[in-house]
Amino acid sequence: MAPVTVSPLYTTSATTHGGRSGHVKSADGVIDLQLALPKEMGGPGGAKANPETLFASGYSACFEGALRLVARMQGKTLGEGVGITADVTIGKTPDGGFGLAVKLTGILPGMPADEAEKLMHAAHEVCPYSKATRGNIDVKLAVAQ
Repeated sequence: MAPVTVSPLYTTSATTHGGRSGHVKSADGVIDLQLALPKEMGGPGGAKANPETLFASGYSACFEGALRLVARMQGKTLGEGVGITADVTIGKTPDGGFGLAVKLTGILPGMPADEAEKLMHAAHEVCPYSKATRGNIDVKLAVAQ
């Protein structure tokens, strides 16, 4: 499948020095964080970010935006407390490398489960992060009960 060409609406950048145990800063200075390898991966852990926390943050925000767009297009009203939790897992792949997996859980209070699931699947079709990861990593969708 050929890459999709985009007409730019917004571009941003971030620079990391020191890899997973370094420092990351966005060009606009909004993100300015020390990074640490999680304890589970042999690092010190602690109250520091890592690539997976940053990816989970971005994916959950983008997916919720897609969810709200799809709901609006379908004439649905989302109540208070709507959100998306992105659980990002890094692990070993059968070829000995590393890979990611994601579980996106929709928090849709007051919406029947079947309707919430359909909305999640529709959002998964339009979310740019979902499009970028489709066919590359395992992404599971769920609805909080």
